[in-house]
Amino acid sequence: MLTVLIETRNDEEALARTLASLVGAAVEGVVRDVIVCDCGSTDQTHYVAEHAGCHYVAEGGVAAGIRQAKGEWLLMLEPGARLVDGWTEAVIGHVAKMSMPARFSRSRDDRKPLFSRLFSAPTALAEGLVIRKGQAMALAKSAQSAEAIARGLASRRLDAEIRVAEPRRG
Repeated sequence: MLTVLIETRNDEEALARTLASLVGAAVEGVVRDVIVCDCGSTDQTHYVAEHAGCHYVAEGGVAAGIRQAKGEWLLMLEPGARLVDGWTEAVIGHVAKMSMPARFSRSRDDRKPLFSRLFSAPTALAEGLVIRKGQAMALAKSAQSAEAIARGLASRRLDAEIRVAEPRRG
């Protein structure tokens, strides 16, 4: 039903955290496959992906990952993001009724004070993105990354939460 697509670069620990939050959905059959699109990692990211049973794409970028997706819908996540229990019901309900993209709500534990939010720029994938494969493929023709696909895209808000990834350092 759903293909999870994660774009990585030296994210072995963050990838492991994200994959752990997907196990229940994989057992339930909601997550059909997970594709890790790597952008030149020099750490052990590929081992984490392969040991978890993910499809590992080292060349071709996000477009190659989208082409390999088995699901009609994609769930794009940043490495390190973790979905909060109960997310599968919200996604199943959305894909059954809607055709437009959707994003998760930030977990109450992740919400920063107003002043901090005003002076920090979140990434376009911070709240994940649920999108039809066909729409993602069309956007990937002009976008070089999952982040670029998600940027500026109109979407609905799902009644489910995500723990956002820690900001990248360096």
